[in-house]
Amino acid sequence: MVVFTLWQLPYFGWVQYPFWLLGTWFHEMGHGLTALLVGENFERLEIYENGGGVAYSSVGNSYLPTHIARALIAAGGLLGPAVSGSVLIVSAKNPIHSRFVLRILIAVIVISLLLWIRSLWGLIVMGGFVVALVGITFFRSRKLEVVILLFLGLQCALSTYLQLDYLFTKQFERDGKVQISDTQSIAQHTFGTYWMWALLIIIVSAFLLWKSFRFYFKK
Repeated sequence: MVVFTLWQLPYFGWVQYPFWLLGTWFHEMGHGLTALLVGENFERLEIYENGGGVAYSSVGNSYLPTHIARALIAAGGLLGPAVSGSVLIVSAKNPIHSRFVLRILIAVIVISLLLWIRSLWGLIVMGGFVVALVGITFFRSRKLEVVILLFLGLQCALSTYLQLDYLFTKQFERDGKVQISDTQSIAQHTFGTYWMWALLIIIVSAFLLWKSFRFYFKK
């Protein structure tokens, strides 16, 4: 509850700001890694000071039909925070697993810094997370690592909550150009409407997070 409450209190939003950007990283990495899974090229990732971001991938190299690949890549970003949060929360149940997953997370962030992040703000923020997480591993405290993973998992859940407005957005303007949202991209490349896919993404994300919390608190 503390994580969610801080966003609602005046002057406390800045405390959550770095984690808001971390949520953007999970979202954009969801796009990029899904692109790799369907055979596309993950070209670069940018994170902006306003909390937004974008992941660029090539078009037409997939082993799947292009319209299916595009839809999956769009969905990958929307589900990225929920999937990541579920993995972090579930791994926090076991100290040994949490130790392993924390180091994987650090490695993935480092790889993203070396290969994909191409915005200065993204490099600064995610580089800061690497330093902080590596510093935590030096304490060699399994309890601390469990707490950190659970906290980051909650941040992913919060990130899923914060993208509700975007889910129900058909199009938006960036750098003076009108672009379609991820849910509208899914609809254009498959069937249905953007709000239909928004509802489906919410249901899937809520289910994943509910199952992960249930597993964590199960005795």
